[in-house]
Amino acid sequence: MRREYENLSGPSDFYLSQLDRETAQRAEAAAHLQDAPDEADGAADSGASDQLRSALETITESLRTDLIDLLYSLHQHPEVAFEEHRSAAEVAELLRRHGLDAVIGGFGLDTAVHAEVTSADFDPETDRTIAVLAEYDALVGLGHGCGHNVIAATAVGSVVSLARLLTEDPAAFRGRVVLLGTPAEEGRTGKEHMAQHGAFDDLDAAIMIHPYGYDLADQVWLGRRVLTAEFEGVSAHASAQPFQGRNALDAASLAYQGLGLLRQQMLPVDRLHAVITEGGERASIIPDRASMDLYVRSKYPESLRELSERVEDVLRGAALMTGTNLALTWDEDPPSLPVRTNSALTDRWTAAQSRRGRSPLPGGVVPETVAASTDFGNVSYRVPGIHPLLKISDSDVALHTVEFREAAGSPRAEDAAVDGAFGLAATALDFLVDDELAARVREEFEASGGAVDVPSFFD
Repeated sequence: MRREYENLSGPSDFYLSQLDRETAQRAEAAAHLQDAPDEADGAADSGASDQLRSALETITESLRTDLIDLLYSLHQHPEVAFEEHRSAAEVAELLRRHGLDAVIGGFGLDTAVHAEVTSADFDPETDRTIAVLAEYDALVGLGHGCGHNVIAATAVGSVVSLARLLTEDPAAFRGRVVLLGTPAEEGRTGKEHMAQHGAFDDLDAAIMIHPYGYDLADQVWLGRRVLTAEFEGVSAHASAQPFQGRNALDAASLAYQGLGLLRQQMLPVDRLHAVITEGGERASIIPDRASMDLYVRSKYPESLRELSERVEDVLRGAALMTGTNLALTWDEDPPSLPVRTNSALTDRWTAAQSRRGRSPLPGGVVPETVAASTDFGNVSYRVPGIHPLLKISDSDVALHTVEFREAAGSPRAEDAAVDGAFGLAATALDFLVDDELAARVREEFEASGGAVDVPSFFD
């Protein structure tokens, strides 16, 4: 006989509404920064001339149809991590159609894309190189619920715009712009795979955008590690001889409870998620195997390392209490570090977006509790970088939802693709033409700790 009890009620929306109210108040208080982003750091005349920026903006607008076509085509044909063959081909085809020599495959990944725009007088010893990063992988079962189709369109549009500018005015800039199509951001850390094959070795900076429910110049992106825990016990008849068993499910259950208790002592913005993926097949048999998958996230590399150690202690304690063996596997794909944002580059992005009628909010306006992770963090600890956000949806629409997937294929996404393409192109142009800006970018990067040896950080 089956009985059903309907106790499920939806969570209160008070907190999200309160966050919206508080965010609006902070945005109003920060309005003076948005109105004059250049003056905030005393660099009102930083970057390229207004004549060059205007020419670049006109070129980017002329690409609108191509960028929108790419955006919708990727949206309608989503491909998951490491399987983005059609998507990579489309990105490369659009680059080639505009005269760039785009290569599919490289840096250890079959679906990576690489193209370059180089001035005629480029000297790798003295001139600068900046990369614009494209993502185009989708979510399993959800398609482009994170809007990577928008990311791809902005990156391609920016690099093509700079190529056209250089064709029309060979003296527009000296240096090199690299388009890197980076597969498998969703949970597989594709950028770190590419990094370990040299993708970011010869760069002076790297930039990209992400679509979102706000226009943000800067926002917290948490570092993330992935852990699998496997408990091994001894099976026994749960009624006749339970004392002969060692219950692996008990170990997983105790570990799950211990992780819950650990949360009280974690840093406010840290995150810890876990599921028990295996725990026995029959209630009459004490399980001899149980397994868990865990995500560990933190705001700083150092605190991520410390939290990882505490999680290990909880799991080892659960194994000790139950007399079971424990095997831990960290980061089958490489971990993601938090994003380290370069404020000098961010100022140029904000100035470019102001030309497009957008007002990116500075860091700290949107609460840092609304935070996810990205493998761009690994890039930002190798070279100076920015990862601003572009509004394509209402503020209450979360990433990785059906609603955000719909927003990624909407007219708001079309405008964001063009605005973002110009913003990235203008930021790259400013970096290449302005030696003082480039020096500030580098000084800030070194002052914040310089390059980090990412592969060995958690060893």
